[in-house]
Amino acid sequence: MKALYLSDNLELKELEAPQFHEGQALVKLCMAGICNTDLELVKGYMSFEGVLGHEFVGVVEKADDSGWMGKRICGEINFGCGECNYCEGGLSRHCPNRTVLGILDQNGVFAEYTVLPIENLHAVPDSLPDGFAVFVEPLAAALEILEQIKIEPNHKVAVIGDGKLGLLICQVLKLTGCEITLIGKHSRKLSLAKSWSVNAVLLDERPEEKFDAVVEVSGSSSGFDTAMELIKPRGTIILKSTYHGKLGLNAAPIVINEVNIVGSRCGPFTAAIRVLDQKLVDVESLIDTVYPFDQSLKAIEHAKQSNSLKILLDFNV
Repeated sequence: MKALYLSDNLELKELEAPQFHEGQALVKLCMAGICNTDLELVKGYMSFEGVLGHEFVGVVEKADDSGWMGKRICGEINFGCGECNYCEGGLSRHCPNRTVLGILDQNGVFAEYTVLPIENLHAVPDSLPDGFAVFVEPLAAALEILEQIKIEPNHKVAVIGDGKLGLLICQVLKLTGCEITLIGKHSRKLSLAKSWSVNAVLLDERPEEKFDAVVEVSGSSSGFDTAMELIKPRGTIILKSTYHGKLGLNAAPIVINEVNIVGSRCGPFTAAIRVLDQKLVDVESLIDTVYPFDQSLKAIEHAKQSNSLKILLDFNV
């Protein structure tokens, strides 16, 4: 099979198709999305070696459970050991022995085939096109914010970072009725947010007002400093960024102003599928370009451009 493989270099190469074992499913890829995490891995983040990719939709070709055969699916990216207290408590994403699809010790989905545990599979309704279904994983991450903190319609919330996830988060927050301000660096992306009736401003023109909650999703350590400038006393900062290297942290303002800091990562797939299927968020506007998988190296280079939106890989052309 063809696969986009990262070692010393990133290359499109031939690999043997993965073998599925008991409790797993062999999935033929339909479409995949390029995420900023993929680009960071290419730069050396986490020293990953293997097949990249974790946002996808595919069709089950082989499985122990015949009920999954032929079904179009997406899948959760954390593979737990199934035996520790975290896994038994439904928190396999925090399993100390986990692997993570296309990120940590587990080949990903930028390949014609991939293997996942059956318990990680989620059926995709026929009404949801492939190009929308690839957004399930990042949309779930955005929805996780609402699982972690309560946002009221009268709250003012700032989102720092106008990347694909930041734009999804704005749409999710909008469902609560709160007032949202997106702070970013790219006019194209800020204009898109404005089309959804979101306040959107350039970083250098950010407001002096304080916010009840701030979501930091810029991917830059300077974003945390900006979040601290914007948060009200007793407000909540939600960290969606993972920083390469250590974050320089002045803890005094956090203590003095009684600021809550919440780390936020993966989220609920079932809810994300429902939100997409009911068209409660607009992902079509987030799609920049769809490349045939044979042109995946070109697609990665396009995704690196700072003003790009979501780049997709199509395995059916």
